[in-house]
Amino acid sequence: MIINFAYAQSVASGGGQGLLVQLLPLILIFVVFYFLLIRPQQKRVKQHKEMVASLKVGSLVVTSGGILSKVVKLNDDLYITVNIAANVDVKIKIDTIVETLENSIEKK
Repeated sequence: MIINFAYAQSVASGGGQGLLVQLLPLILIFVVFYFLLIRPQQKRVKQHKEMVASLKVGSLVVTSGGILSKVVKLNDDLYITVNIAANVDVKIKIDTIVETLENSIEKK
């Protein structure tokens, strides 16, 4: 019986260029994620903060549940009191507001 021995040969390294070629796909994936996911999300968060900061008593708002309501009281940074029907005031989290409507709707 003849046994052939396999000897490991050293491979010549490509230097720093090999590392760059290996990291390039990861860098490209991060850049794509940044422009397609992270940046638009940051933009939406900024717009929501601006919308919440512009709330005042009498503003018409739509909650995430789809309820159209009128702001009655700005309690603090986390909660507001809204009127959803005649003599029905509800305290909600400010984060649940998804849209503000102009007062022109109320006049109609």
